[in-house]
Amino acid sequence: ARGELMIAARDNQPIPLGWALDADGQPTTDPKAGLAGSMLPAGGVKGAMLALIIELLACALTGSHFGFETESFFVDEGGPARLGQAFMAIDPGALAGNEAYLERVETLVEAMLEDDGVRLPGDRRRKLRDEALKHGVEIPEALMAQLRAMSGVA
Repeated sequence: ARGELMIAARDNQPIPLGWALDADGQPTTDPKAGLAGSMLPAGGVKGAMLALIIELLACALTGSHFGFETESFFVDEGGPARLGQAFMAIDPGALAGNEAYLERVETLVEAMLEDDGVRLPGDRRRKLRDEALKHGVEIPEALMAQLRAMSGVA
């Protein structure tokens, strides 16, 4: 999400309200102010609680840095990130059973798709790939100039 702010800042485009706070903690549509301030969690309070769970599992359990203690991946400054990872494996066969699990997943997905605007993981990426294959990819002129300069092509 921070990368989205960086792109918007580079292109002088506003960001949606609700994405970031400025350095004074005020909501902003200015991506540069958001980069100087902080990102808001996706999903409001529920999103913040999901982020808390991830921080506890991936950071507290492993003794690694929390997100607020690490430098951005998008800057060269700072020391090692000290990232933590946690993996969980669940065997559905040992619980409800594989067939019951797959049936329940299918029921959930079908119910979700009844609502307009619901996207499943990968939907957007597939749609963008199909559009790019069909119509090509539009590259902003500033980015094209950077690519040409890096490649040595005039």
